[in-house]
Amino acid sequence: MNGPIRVLIADDQRVVREGLAMLLGLLPGVEVVGAAADGEQAVALALELEPDVVLMDLRMPRLDGIEATARLRGRAQRAQVIALTTYADDRSVVGALRAGARGYLTKDAGAEEIRRALEAVARGGAAIDPAVQRHLVDALAVAPGRAAELPDGLTPREAEVLSLIAAGLSNAEIAARLVVSEPTVKSHINHLFTKTGVRDRAQAVAYAYRHQLAAPPGPDDPEPYAHG
Repeated sequence: MNGPIRVLIADDQRVVREGLAMLLGLLPGVEVVGAAADGEQAVALALELEPDVVLMDLRMPRLDGIEATARLRGRAQRAQVIALTTYADDRSVVGALRAGARGYLTKDAGAEEIRRALEAVARGGAAIDPAVQRHLVDALAVAPGRAAELPDGLTPREAEVLSLIAAGLSNAEIAARLVVSEPTVKSHINHLFTKTGVRDRAQAVAYAYRHQLAAPPGPDDPEPYAHG
């Protein structure tokens, strides 16, 4: 690359944003160009500032890091995403990578590890924290073929929300399950309703069954769209 690697930081905790900015500022060949407090702001700043790499937290208000990553990839942004998060569970790892992240680091990564990841991703490579590689291998081993393209341009997170609607969960319950805010869940639902052309939760459930994104309930199960 010509010039320093231009980095945008996205994290809802101010102390983390400022700490990362200070740490990255000490690394040779790295320039912090901005910081975002949530996923919506991360997408807006990435479009405005055109960084080379976005260090993206996954659990943020308004819009989580997985959906923000998917939106950037959908807009053909040149910025590559590295998920930098506390979470190393299968769902977070696979969700981030399916959304288009080129790297995945946990927040206990050291300065040298972050620098190597930034350089690798900026060159078009990938960088996966060894601590989460086992989760990735295990998840892919038990769910082969799940990376197939989703219908109507749904993102993996929107498909996940749709499956939880079909399972009968309310917005509050979905937010608790995914460890995100209710406004984030509502944002996902609005987007998936627009993409699929459904008008209400009942139609969304039918859509999920029709596209095999959820299994129909048995005769003794409650109505899946009982929640508003």
